[in-house]
Amino acid sequence: MSEKAIYFDSSKCTACKGCQVACKCWNNLPSPLGTNETKWSGTHQNPADINGNTRLIVTFNELAGDSKIKPVKWAFGRRACQHCTDAPCATVCPGGALVRNEDTGFVEVHQDKCVGCQYCHSVCPFDVPRYESNGLLDKTVIDKCTGCADRVSHGMAPACVSTCQPNALQFGDRDEMIAKGKEKVEWLHENGYPDACLFGENEMGGLHVIQVLKYGIEAHGQVADPQVPATAQLTQIMKPVTGALTGLTVVGLAAMFGLAVGYKRDTLAYNPETEDTVSVVTGDVVQHGDPQDDKSVVEHITENLPFGKGGK
Repeated sequence: MSEKAIYFDSSKCTACKGCQVACKCWNNLPSPLGTNETKWSGTHQNPADINGNTRLIVTFNELAGDSKIKPVKWAFGRRACQHCTDAPCATVCPGGALVRNEDTGFVEVHQDKCVGCQYCHSVCPFDVPRYESNGLLDKTVIDKCTGCADRVSHGMAPACVSTCQPNALQFGDRDEMIAKGKEKVEWLHENGYPDACLFGENEMGGLHVIQVLKYGIEAHGQVADPQVPATAQLTQIMKPVTGALTGLTVVGLAAMFGLAVGYKRDTLAYNPETEDTVSVVTGDVVQHGDPQDDKSVVEHITENLPFGKGGK
């Protein structure tokens, strides 16, 4: 299977939020039902941002128009996981809850493996991963767009794509989506939109959400020149070091266990009045006074063994 991508054309988007609803329905994500339970953002954007139960939202950005006929320009956007090739969230995840599918390119989620550390949230340049309280797992776990891995594996398009009426969302091989995007950007340039650009071809090693942004990157709420945070890079460097240290620790513990086999030592008690150290088991005086112990740790460990220094 060739790598896949979701294609978003902001010039075709009507902000109907059909994709947002489809994501909720397919993934069985709840919404607040109480009166005034959701804080109003002051715009048509609702909710104000993605959260533990909302993986995708349509963003609304108002721009000043350039004529009396069109005083306001709407820059609609798509806010969700970008599915990076160089995905720092998957790099830092200690439990394997976030895994990049090498066939599709999407970063999939395995909530049962999430330990709730929230490292992924701290390293994502797009501020995407969110957390939810999962009743079935009885813990707080990662929640983000999965690219509808369950649908894609059966030859279907993601739920958001399947419901888009104006065809602003499409799905297919990544190379084809990039070619489609470049063609559309060229058309927009020729028709009065000089700031139009393609986002996702090269960012973060290549994203698997390819976007045609009619008014430019920042106007549509995207991150210009996203970078892998230094914390994620440090984690990559430390992984082999950590593995080596772990191996040495295991070897060391095994050696200590071997030295300790058969080792027994009397339980001792110190009498401050007589300054004698006495064996609790036999009552014999083991040592007079309280001198500095001149034996090494190894000598103490091996003194009762049937081999080595203790056993000659």
